[in-house]
Parts: sequence; structure tokens; C-alpha cells
Amino acid sequence: MADSDNKNKEDELAGTEQPFVQHLVELRDRLLYCVYGLVVAGILLAIWPGPSGLMDIIAMPIRAHMPPDAKLIAIGVFSPFFVPLKVLMMAAVLLALPWLMYQAWMFVAPGLYSHEKRFALPLIFFGSVLAYGGIAFVQLFVLDKMFGFIQKFTPAAVAATPDISSYVEAILSLYIAFGVAFQVPIVVMLLVRFEMVTIEKLRSFRGYFIVIAFVVAAVLTPPDVVSQLALAVPMCLLYEVGIIGARYFAGTGKAPEGEEEGAGSGSSGSS
Repeated sequence: MADSDNKNKEDELAGTEQPFVQHLVELRDRLLYCVYGLVVAGILLAIWPGPSGLMDIIAMPIRAHMPPDAKLIAIGVFSPFFVPLKVLMMAAVLLALPWLMYQAWMFVAPGLYSHEKRFALPLIFFGSVLAYGGIAFVQLFVLDKMFGFIQKFTPAAVAATPDISSYVEAILSLYIAFGVAFQVPIVVMLLVRFEMVTIEKLRSFRGYFIVIAFVVAAVLTPPDVVSQLALAVPMCLLYEVGIIGARYFAGTGKAPEGEEEGAGSGSSGSS
């Protein structure tokens, strides 16, 4: 009787189990698609605005606080070639980020229930938007304020003409730091979704998180007050956004009652 009931209850994952080799083949295909997307994004950016144009864009915040005729310098022999190429690769990853996230989603989607898909898709989209938001926040606000603050302490006898290699490395670290730090709402929602913490505990932990945010900002950003505040304050605000979003996603990601019973009966029948 139990076997007939199990046959009548169709599990959503039925037929999706694949041998290990097929999983590897699928992973290989998705990685190849990611490479194709990066190549296409790189070609498009190489056509316009080009490596030099991209370098001019990311150099705008610091050049705004330099003398009119001043330029970034290249100390290394090959820096004028490799640094713009590095910037092009970085921009290609950013441009292809939605495509990369889509390929990751397509790899894991066959192993998810419908309620998990409803939870995962908005989370992936939200995470991509937050990453773009963090990088745009650095480019449009943080760098300008940070370089303006630093220039005020530059002695008159010193010509602030940074090397392009060190400049790109510095702003790249800021891009990564802000892009990752802006994922705070995603982490909060996942913690609540998997019942590792409750919303009430997150609220009571608010004061400790503020301290953690300022410690993280002090470690990840340059030693100036502007960039540290620019990272710590948004992290605190995004923590509140995560608490608000966790209320919705905690309910959205739960399995319907019939779906849980179907999965439970399937596992008991197999044993």
C-alpha cells in the first residue's frame, strides 16, 4: 500500500538524478559558456570604449583632484600595456556578471524544488544588483571623497602623481570589498531561511554588527576616515534591509505541505 502511495506522489526531482560523470559534463559546459560570455564582453569593451577609454573612466576620480595637466605615471616598462588590459578584463567580468550568474543558476536549478527556485531566483538577481551598486558607489562617490580628503593633507612640495599599477590595484581592492560587503542582506536572508538565526536574534545583534561593520571597514579600506565610513554606514543600513527582506524570503522559501510529504514518503519508501 505504501509503495503504491509513493508511486502516486510524484517527486519534483524524479528523473533529475544524474550520474557523476554527467554532472561533470554539465559543469564543463557551463564553465565554457562562462568563458564564451567573458570573451564576448571583452571584445565588445575592446571595441568601445577600448582599454584606454576604460582607463580614462576609472582615472576620473583621482584626476579631478590633480593639477589640470597632471597625469598618472607608469613606472613599469610594460605597465602602459598590461594595466589597461587588466582593467579591460575586470570590466568584462562586471559586464558578463548576469550571464555568469545565469550559468551558475542553470547548473544548480535541476536539483531544486519549485519552492527553492522561487527563493533562489530573486536572491541571485538581488545579489547581482547589490554587487553593481557597491562598485558604482565606489566609482561615483567613495573615490572622489577619498582622494579629496587625501589631497588636503598633501604637502605643497609634493606632486601627487600615482603610478597606474598601484592605482588600479587600490581601486580594484575597493571594488571587491564593497561588492562583497554589499551582500550583507543576502547573508542575513540565508541565515534566516535556513533557520540558523531568527529575526529577533538579528535585531538584538544589531549593536554588535555595527561594531563588526566598522572593524571590517577599517581592515578592508585605506586608512582614511572617509572610505571607512563609506563602507561601514552602508553595511549597517544593508543589515536592516536584510532583516526586512528576511521576513518575505523566509516564507517564500518554505516548501508547501504536500511537497514536504511527497519528499518524506519518497525517502521512506526507498529505505
